[in-house]
Amino acid sequence: MEELLLRLARQLDALDEASLMSLWDTYAKKVQHFEPSERWQEAVLVLSFIQAKRWKNQLFNAQWAARTRSAKDGGQAPGLPPHSAFSLEKPDAAPKEARRARVLNFRPLDHSD
Repeated sequence: MEELLLRLARQLDALDEASLMSLWDTYAKKVQHFEPSERWQEAVLVLSFIQAKRWKNQLFNAQWAARTRSAKDGGQAPGLPPHSAFSLEKPDAAPKEARRARVLNFRPLDHSD
């Protein structure tokens, strides 16, 4: 199973983000109109792949920028934890004040700039 997922990840990473994003609206529309079918489920997965590629690139760019800023500043950039500004690990201590969760819109950025 892991080998299959790694092969899918390599194939997805080989695809151009801009080309994938050109398909975002098409698949978002298909997903918005639920139907209990294999076609709808495949559309959800395709949309998820597009989102995954975008998220991976955004995370990579943020990490790269933080590392570049850190190197230019001669050390760690202010406010960034050592070596990584991102973690999937749960914090050891509970937050002092509970923050309300936000629901993020599931839409691509507007590239009309």
